[in-house]
Amino acid sequence: MSKIRSEFLRVITERGYLHQCTDLEALDEALMAGPLTAYIGFDCTSTSLHAGSLIQIMMLHHLQQTGHRPIVLMGGGTTKIGDPSFKDESRPLLDDATIATNMAGIRKVFDRFVTFGDGKTDAVMVNNDDWLSAIQYIPFLRDFGRHFSVNRMLSFDSVKLRLDREQPLTFLEFNYMILQAYDFVELLRRYDCRLQMGGSDQWGNIVNGVELARRVESRQIFGLTTPLLQSASGAKMGKTASGAVWLDAERLSPYDYWQYWRNTEDADVGRFLKLFTTLPLDEIARLETLQGQELNEAKKILATEATRLCHGDKAAAAAAETAAQTFEQGALAAGLPTIEIPTDQLRDGAVAFVLMVEAGLAASNSEARRLIKGGGARLNDRRIEDELQAVSLDDVTGDGVIKLSAGKKRHVLIRPV
Repeated sequence: MSKIRSEFLRVITERGYLHQCTDLEALDEALMAGPLTAYIGFDCTSTSLHAGSLIQIMMLHHLQQTGHRPIVLMGGGTTKIGDPSFKDESRPLLDDATIATNMAGIRKVFDRFVTFGDGKTDAVMVNNDDWLSAIQYIPFLRDFGRHFSVNRMLSFDSVKLRLDREQPLTFLEFNYMILQAYDFVELLRRYDCRLQMGGSDQWGNIVNGVELARRVESRQIFGLTTPLLQSASGAKMGKTASGAVWLDAERLSPYDYWQYWRNTEDADVGRFLKLFTTLPLDEIARLETLQGQELNEAKKILATEATRLCHGDKAAAAAAETAAQTFEQGALAAGLPTIEIPTDQLRDGAVAFVLMVEAGLAASNSEARRLIKGGGARLNDRRIEDELQAVSLDDVTGDGVIKLSAGKKRHVLIRPV
């Protein structure tokens, strides 16, 4: 296509968000014509999103920052079914009360990244249960089901994966792609929403929505996807050995969030600065040239800027200061994650590998045992030699805590109560 003119497409192209688009040139023209409304859907399977969703959240952030209106579509209806895309098995079905609780938690995450309100470019959060629960099944199948070919639906990679692995795909889940396509029709009708965005694993579902809306509404609308993101070593974004990298401070401390980004692989620093911070591209280009020990400074900037976006200036500064005190000054920083353990549990001695799991430094007993055997576990900065070593009140330092560590960068303080 000719040179991109719209600011939104220019920003997401330069920063590495753009993967596929149904009609890039026409979308560019539509964005130039005035504020355009776009949406991304999120299912309500937990009280928070994790870093694996961050690239989509940042897309909505940039959409609003460049003068357009984001819709955060909560899958209150589709969560009752579960998206089968690239899943090996069915997800457990959630009740209405759980879905409502999850939705409220996710709303708090978005408050950091977009501005909600009633203005032309203010974000809105919408629940697809508002229309899906009201559907009359027979009329719905008659009006919309006729636009979907089962032959084509079976050809989608997300469906073929389950069938090829001989994993059951329920008829309930098979309906998911029709309902997601219908969401686009409803958002077009209700909010004049003309663009759906999502990860590349959603391309088939997005194209379904674009085609359905064109057929039933006779309007030009668009689909756009971001690349599926992995680290340079192939690790999946948003997961660590200890579990998900949650965006809610109640589920993962800002300090641990900061550490996640600080531990970015060398080859990913420049790419992640473009995707997960709002630093100017010329500053990122400068940071990308750093080598060796200097590259650690770029990682700290990445960690602080990413934490600032997710948790605010104060939390980001505190996390950076805690890290500096812990690693550079050798101090026992008060800002380290802290858990409270009953004094009685420590009086007779708690088993080291069990305490590692309880502190969140290992995901399972077997992982904790491997960590200790490999020499990666420390008690008050001294190596734990035996997985059955007892941790007791005798290990409480003058600061009134016990410091447990996994490797050089992950620490938890245990405070007897």
